[in-house]
Amino acid sequence: MSKADHMLSILWLLRSGRRMTAKQLANELEIHIRTVYRYIDSLCASGAPIIADSGPNGGYRILDRFAESPLMFDMEEQKALVHASTFAHEAGYPFKEELNRAINKLKRYTNEEQFDQIERHMEGISIINPPIEEKQRDWLRILEEAAAWGRSVEMVYDNGKRETPSIREVDPYGIVHWKGSWYAVGYCNLRKAIRSFRVDRISRIAPGDRYFERPSEFSAKDFLLRNLLPGASDSESLITVKIRGYGQALDLLCQHWLFSHTLVERQEGQALFRLSLPSLKSYVPYFLLPYGKSLVILEPDMLIERLVEVSRDMAAHYESMLSVRIPESKG
Repeated sequence: MSKADHMLSILWLLRSGRRMTAKQLANELEIHIRTVYRYIDSLCASGAPIIADSGPNGGYRILDRFAESPLMFDMEEQKALVHASTFAHEAGYPFKEELNRAINKLKRYTNEEQFDQIERHMEGISIINPPIEEKQRDWLRILEEAAAWGRSVEMVYDNGKRETPSIREVDPYGIVHWKGSWYAVGYCNLRKAIRSFRVDRISRIAPGDRYFERPSEFSAKDFLLRNLLPGASDSESLITVKIRGYGQALDLLCQHWLFSHTLVERQEGQALFRLSLPSLKSYVPYFLLPYGKSLVILEPDMLIERLVEVSRDMAAHYESMLSVRIPESKG
């Protein structure tokens, strides 16, 4: 038997609930007693809750709750785990090496048929996400550990507004993956408020010396979503937006991150949304432009007027560029 088989056999013997001495285990498995000690040490290092009781009736035993839990996953559970690992890898999950070790353990303790099925399922699903730099994984590991243990971090952050990067002391409450990017959400001691930070805009980060308590029931995900949808929490300030369009174009619009969270009613060829006034004046017209004539805004008139204004500005911008390039090409 291999080392892995012997270690698994020790777990099964202890899982019966009785105490067994190293000598009893050695006799049962027909191996040397010193080998049993080495295997027990390896199992404990891997997280198996094996307890050594001393005295006349002593021996090794395993915690009751571990003994009662299944040690094996069925095929559907194995498939779900390997698929989840594929998603995590492509999303830039920071603990990639640990995840690989876990999947390798899953493969190691399967028979030939199960191993073949795992490999088939791993090859049958693919995820496309923007690549993530390795240093971002390092930043995410620091942020996740800091959020878990309530430890502040010091970072150099570029807010993307062409300002000089600033040094921030932040209490990270959590990290969020959204639309191919990672965000850290926490209390910024520079701004004296809860803020969100794009991890790819962090140029340097290190654990701080101070510890903090995360607010009870705080959700980093909900905070980030409220930030992306200004005014969404104040239902009285929301404006009804009615849009008519062809099926495919309307389907794509309703799947858009902004419109999907503000959809109120969907009918054949028409959709109703509730959006804040600031968003209608700022980025909503730019989101609608790529759909061209496949969508028609029925209300409000203010959004139609704003879309006309944005379209004219863009047309003027490119006309001015064209007027400069034409003389250059003739010369």
